Amino acid sequence: MFTGIITDIGTITKVDQRGDLRLVIRCGYDMAGVDLGASIACSGVCLTVVDKGTDWFAIDASAETISKTASGMWTEGRRLNLERALKIGDELGGHIVTGHVDGIGTVTAVTPEGDSHRVMITIGAGIAPFIAAKGSVTVDGVSLTVNSVADNADGSATFGLNIIPHTWSVTALGDLATGQAVNIEIDVLARYLARMQERFSTLPHG
Repeated sequence: MFTGIITDIGTITKVDQRGDLRLVIRCGYDMAGVDLGASIACSGVCLTVVDKGTDWFAIDASAETISKTASGMWTEGRRLNLERALKIGDELGGHIVTGHVDGIGTVTAVTPEGDSHRVMITIGAGIAPFIAAKGSVTVDGVSLTVNSVADNADGSATFGLNIIPHTWSVTALGDLATGQAVNIEIDVLARYLARMQERFSTLPHG
């Protein structure tokens, strides 16, 4: 379990194609305090530490993981938003994040707006109903508030975000560019509410 509050930016320094994809990620964490088998969210993807050094850790990304996440993110030199798993007693500064990607979005615009940046992202019809203005969404592991949502004729939707200077500078969101694919996790509460509504609509009434 995570909160979407990024605590470090990692950089992929090595990519090794084995049965799975072995990635070595340089980071600023004190790795003496990170156990093998621990979970670290890497740009919104919950992954397991399988090896480590003083300033790096390694993870294995399966073919399933690669197929369900943003294209181009598992490449050498790519910067990743990192968050260690939530511990009992930690401050819940963002919202409840599971580290499971629900869909892929495409950045359609990045525009300076005052000191902040306005980012527009288009998502497919499968997850479009779960995005609501003033609701929460996770983009590449970062907990953000949706400012606007517009439905498109093909069932997709485009939503807007305001990225403040602090978030822009302390996360890899500062690397965003038009056309870039990003990992999207919908708010877990929206997922459960949709399931409850679906279930309720099929029950007999009378």
